[in-house]
Amino acid sequence: MTALPATTARKLGLVIDLDTCVGCHACVIACKGWNTENYGAPLSDNDAYGAAPEGSFLNRVHSYEVTPETGAPMVVHFPKSCLHCEDAPCVTVCPTGASYKRTEDGIVLVNESDCIGCGLCAWACPYGAREMDAQAGVMKKCTLCVDRIYNENLPEVDREPACVRTCPAGARHFGDLGDPQSAVSQLVATRGGFDLMPEQGTKPVNKYLPPRPRDQLMEPPAQLAELCEPATDGLPGFLGWIDRTLGKI
Repeated sequence: MTALPATTARKLGLVIDLDTCVGCHACVIACKGWNTENYGAPLSDNDAYGAAPEGSFLNRVHSYEVTPETGAPMVVHFPKSCLHCEDAPCVTVCPTGASYKRTEDGIVLVNESDCIGCGLCAWACPYGAREMDAQAGVMKKCTLCVDRIYNENLPEVDREPACVRTCPAGARHFGDLGDPQSAVSQLVATRGGFDLMPEQGTKPVNKYLPPRPRDQLMEPPAQLAELCEPATDGLPGFLGWIDRTLGKI
């Protein structure tokens, strides 16, 4: 079995803001594209447009309707990928040493040439973050775009994971969570960032920022409220509303 490093020089990871994520899946597409065209073997798709499509994705977004005890109901979009845990069970269960955690930055990777596709790491991961690539016959997972973040041939602004770089809502943040002074650590401290399923004892590096409660519907400004009043004269219904609204602009 593979041993975990006692410590790592850094703890690179993601901070995901559940209050900001709009569930657009741009991060999913960017992740699929980058990891298919660059690092390792391509992420395969089988029968993509057929009756039983099957494909490998390293990042997924799940959407839930949440009704809190207090406040208004809301939809929460929950992105999920490998959390690069400090005590990663997927690493210690690997019989060939293919899964390992880097000492320099804490990133958990898979050496595909050593992977035998046994699936033990997928069974050990409590987050369902590993996927068997049916065509390659090896296990795939989020790499934090290790081939991007250290690539000096890229502009500095692009040296971050593809999912972070592409997020249109700015819901994803990347940095060293082992440094209390880093921007991501400060964000976690300020917003009350939390671990996913802490009871598992895996100590995930990635953190989530909770959504802010929706206590009440905001009242529209007085000028907007006036424009939104239903039409009572002239044309009926929706056409009347449009005629009245355009007449006030």
